Amino acid sequence: MSASPHPHEDLLAHLTRISPLGPGEAARVVAEVLAYFSEPVEEYVRRRHGELQARGLTNEKIFARLGAELAARRVAAPELSTRQLRRIVYG
Repeated sequence: MSASPHPHEDLLAHLTRISPLGPGEAARVVAEVLAYFSEPVEEYVRRRHGELQARGLTNEKIFARLGAELAARRVAAPELSTRQLRRIVYG
């Protein structure tokens, strides 16, 4: 019985061709990237808010940055107002 092919077999082959990654490492990188971009908007906003707040940024700067980051994601999230971002973070 043969193992089923990886759903991103062509990407894995590309990564192993152009980088020093082996097949297992390439598969882990792809899985990590997919997980990163699969993070729900609410979780992303909460996580990034905490990270940026830990760096000492004010909420005004954080919410402006979050709005820009969300718009630039590969599959862009819907545009959220500052009030909507604040409600995600603080409930």
